Amino acid sequence: MANISLTFPDGASRDFPQGVTPAEVASAISTSLGKKAISALVNGQHWDLQWPIETDASVAINTMKDDGPALELIRHDLAHIMARAVQEIWPDVQVTIGPVIKDGWYYDFDREEPFTPEDLGQIETRMKEIINRRDPVTTEVWERERAVKFYAANNEPYKVELIESIPGDEPIRMYWHGHWQDLCRGPHLQHTGQVPADSFKLMKVAGAYWRGDSNRPQLQRIYGVAFQNRKQLKEYLTFLEEAEKRDHRRLGKEMELFHFQEEAPGMVFWHPNGWTIYREMEEYMRRKLDKAGYKEIKTPQVVDRKLWEASGHWDKYRENMFITEIDEEHANEKRMNALKPMNCPCHVQVFNQGIKSYRDLPLRLAEFGSCHRYEAHGALHGLMRVRGFTQDDAHIFCTEDQIEQECAAFIDLLSDIYRDTGFSKFDIKLSTRPEVRVGSDEVWDKAEAALEKAILKVRNDFELDPGEGAFYGPKLDFKLTDAIGREWQCGTFQADFNLPERLDAHYIGQDSEKHRPVMLHRAILGSFERFIGILIENYAGRMPMWLAPRQVVVASIVSDADEFVLEAVKTLRDAGLRAEADIRNEKINYKVREHSVGKVPVILAVGQREVEERTVTLRRLGEKRTTVVPLDQIVTELAREALPPDLADA
Repeated sequence: MANISLTFPDGASRDFPQGVTPAEVASAISTSLGKKAISALVNGQHWDLQWPIETDASVAINTMKDDGPALELIRHDLAHIMARAVQEIWPDVQVTIGPVIKDGWYYDFDREEPFTPEDLGQIETRMKEIINRRDPVTTEVWERERAVKFYAANNEPYKVELIESIPGDEPIRMYWHGHWQDLCRGPHLQHTGQVPADSFKLMKVAGAYWRGDSNRPQLQRIYGVAFQNRKQLKEYLTFLEEAEKRDHRRLGKEMELFHFQEEAPGMVFWHPNGWTIYREMEEYMRRKLDKAGYKEIKTPQVVDRKLWEASGHWDKYRENMFITEIDEEHANEKRMNALKPMNCPCHVQVFNQGIKSYRDLPLRLAEFGSCHRYEAHGALHGLMRVRGFTQDDAHIFCTEDQIEQECAAFIDLLSDIYRDTGFSKFDIKLSTRPEVRVGSDEVWDKAEAALEKAILKVRNDFELDPGEGAFYGPKLDFKLTDAIGREWQCGTFQADFNLPERLDAHYIGQDSEKHRPVMLHRAILGSFERFIGILIENYAGRMPMWLAPRQVVVASIVSDADEFVLEAVKTLRDAGLRAEADIRNEKINYKVREHSVGKVPVILAVGQREVEERTVTLRRLGEKRTTVVPLDQIVTELAREALPPDLADA
């Protein structure tokens, strides 16, 4: 038998017989490594310890200390162990697929009776029994015909269909966990006992159509999460509890901010409190953009299909657009329009009005543009995923030489806004040219270099994402981190050499000739709706004073204080604060509790003593301690505290 040469991470090479397995390689290196090995990386691919290596290759042996491979194997094995447990308890249940996902896995089952929470507990118990059996995991490659006959004989039609969809040149790999068998690409651990039995949990059951097709059978999907040890699982479950407390949908109801209803799916019904947050953010953003040299415009929401055809959106994006047909007076045919899903083509129309000179560039056009995109009903998620939204959109028309300076200025502006809204940490991802693109390599070289130089002027760390740019140009994506460590992509900056060409945008250069401008697409919040949802969750509803919809409540302790309460509220409002009076005939503890649930930052209580001394008893949200302060003093302090950050720094 011929030998092959295997190269290890330290650069050393060693010859082995052709067809050697990673398990044999690990044992040859050392007995202890052979015992600890769980999988391998062969030429960068995740490799089962049982798979033979047929050619020269680079090889690295993985152990449980290698977090990425270890978690993938634990979660993948648990998917199989869960499916085995289900079929051991309910033999008539048919299994389908069970992939690894973020933080865990899921598996889809065809079962007539719905799974219950009690069933999940029973499945978990059986899974731990299977783990404790330490059953061996084995694998074989079968011929397609043999695999189809096997599953047909065992009444597993979903597996038959999966095999028929596998390309003819791909192997049909079969895995056994003890006696239980599944179709799977692998890799897997070597026995069920390698899965930590105390670091997983079944989370929920949801409906799922077979292969995502609503015309196919509806299945039951069981989700699970898994980690390398019990401590990590506990931390994750604690994180979920905290995220649940911060859910903007629940807080939106408690704080009376907004609601949704079926008559307008994915469209926000803003209530006075929520609209106050929205207006404060809009006014703040308008001041920041004005100062940064942007000119605000407003463009139509309904636009003829001709413009969308010219821009390329009709072909590329039509299924996500809301289409309207209108019987125009005296027209021979209906006129087809669309609600705009983005603002870009309309901004080019504004640029194209009149002759533009190189002296007019860069021209920064901003719009709080109302857009509509069709999202599948099941994908809608509160403010985070809607069909109607308003972008903090802007497009910068500039020369190629101005890309770098505009990008650097944008990052500075974005940094200020994120800091002002409570996000001190964000990461940048630079996505470069995709395989399918427009424009010459020379132009792409210039655009990518300009974006990279601009980042390095502001900060020296960013993530490179090769091949993930837009078809018209490279882009920067900005991910901010919230109070509990979640990442949210909000801001974007994209260099576009395509749309100005398609829509015939040009300016007169120094040479008196026509030139195409570069169009820079940029957003900081992304959309007001989603960003407000992120803010609510980041602050757990306890908005900073300048954004709080109800900033101060003045509550009476006794009815004799009502007149002074109303005077205090007027004084606070005159100072620019959003203040309310609560003179209901209720106990003060009841009032404090109610307004605390509503996340009012400041409650001022007034009793007989406060009336006589012209003071108030101050209680801040989340604090049990109270202080007595003169009314005039607290009005001055709160007015200063409630200033938006850009005005407070002025």
